[in-house]
Amino acid sequence: MCTNHNSPFKNDVVGSFLRPEILKQARQQFLAGSITAEQLRAVEDQEIINLVAKQKEVGLQAVTDGEFRRSWWHLDFMWGLDGVEKAGVPQGYVFHGVESRPETARVSGKIGFSAHPFINDFKFLQEIAGESAIARQTIPAPAQLLLELQRFENQEALQQHYPNFDELLHDIANAYQGFIKAIYAAGCRSLQIDDCTWGMLCDESFIKAREAEGVFVGDIGKVYAELNKYAVANLPEDLVITSHVCRGNYKSTWAGAGSYDPVANTLFSITDYDAFYLEFDTDRSGSFEPLKHVQGQKIVLGLVSSKIGELEEKEAIIARIHEAAQYVPLDQLCLSPQCGFASTEEGNILTEEQQWNKLKFIKEISEEVWGK
Repeated sequence: MCTNHNSPFKNDVVGSFLRPEILKQARQQFLAGSITAEQLRAVEDQEIINLVAKQKEVGLQAVTDGEFRRSWWHLDFMWGLDGVEKAGVPQGYVFHGVESRPETARVSGKIGFSAHPFINDFKFLQEIAGESAIARQTIPAPAQLLLELQRFENQEALQQHYPNFDELLHDIANAYQGFIKAIYAAGCRSLQIDDCTWGMLCDESFIKAREAEGVFVGDIGKVYAELNKYAVANLPEDLVITSHVCRGNYKSTWAGAGSYDPVANTLFSITDYDAFYLEFDTDRSGSFEPLKHVQGQKIVLGLVSSKIGELEEKEAIIARIHEAAQYVPLDQLCLSPQCGFASTEEGNILTEEQQWNKLKFIKEISEEVWGK
């Protein structure tokens, strides 16, 4: 665990932002063949420059590229690894009343790392972030890749290339180690690992369905935790590694509900993570009591919703921060939205103005609670 750092900060952000209309149009033009990849990248570059300036303006000390070069928060990263390919599926991810685009990541060979487009993307972010902000990279968790490769539609390919499960875990972890070391060499010192697997393991309906099949979700959680631990073990001391846990975020909808109780012990045992960004914006997340299992990590409370444009009541948020402080010391807590504003390029249902107002609101609260 890294100890010499300030990140995450008292007012922080999960990292994805609503795509500007000009960027959406450029991507459509590229898909239609009316502009080149170079022309699309030029638009992305300018919009990321604008985004970083805006993040600094609202008081963020760690900035991201908003995931502006991605379609998905997770799949684009997976497609960049050796032995993983983009594929279509009959059905997308099912959220509360909404279904996503039907795309997946599928094994096409042995998984590894030799190069990745995110490395050059990060170098651009680092350059424009300059000395006045930390450039933060976000990637999906190793466990998230495992879950994706194990989808029903991907099982045949998985068995073809990985009849041995332990070999699969080994290759995933080593591929992640390769990427993390490469992006560290490129200058990254703040890496956020996004992970919906824990939100799934908290979901009451998922738990009941697995138990009916004779599967204990605690055993699944142990596999996920060990894979994640292996992937982030023995990394440079000055690399801050955090993890964001989510219950689904697509077009302002959600996928799961349930307290952190079933996973708290296992999740917080990943002590190479310096902090956890945890969703707490609605009662779907349960109480703060599972935070009693935290093992010294910082906790970024996701108390402000990125799914709706209306601002929460300031006093209610402040009261909840102090409630969480019954389990984790106040100076170990931070504040952020519960998730990104656009986990996919479609984005949540709010305006860009509302998005920035949310972050200004979080900054106001952090100054009132922590004086910074």
